[in-house]
Amino acid sequence: MKGSIASADMDLNQLEAFLTAQTKKQGGITSDQAAVIAKFWKSHRTQIHESLINQSRWDNVLKNMNWRVDLKSQLRHIDQINTPVAIVEMELGKNGQESEFLCLEFDEAKVSQMLKKLSEIEESMTSLTQTP
Repeated sequence: MKGSIASADMDLNQLEAFLTAQTKKQGGITSDQAAVIAKFWKSHRTQIHESLINQSRWDNVLKNMNWRVDLKSQLRHIDQINTPVAIVEMELGKNGQESEFLCLEFDEAKVSQMLKKLSEIEESMTSLTQTP
């Protein structure tokens, strides 16, 4: 129940309706418990919401990205030697915390696939920001 209140970031009207429904449920909470929860939420809503945002994995940001193109020189199959590959290193993290690094290798087909997907993302974002 508390997770529902916090994840929905309920305003006071939503909270009141939610707690009223909880008191009417079989095996729900008492009116006194609802009053305590409401008082606690009113006092701590902002801090709880900020804490949830800070714990969110989606809070990670791309801090930096480096790339280079290499030629493969050793492979099991001779026809794959001297094939270009992109090496991409992404620095991910939350502000004020230590970064994590993600290193990816892309062949030409994967680079094309990634560019296509990024283009789709860009088009979607553009359509949301343009006014009709």
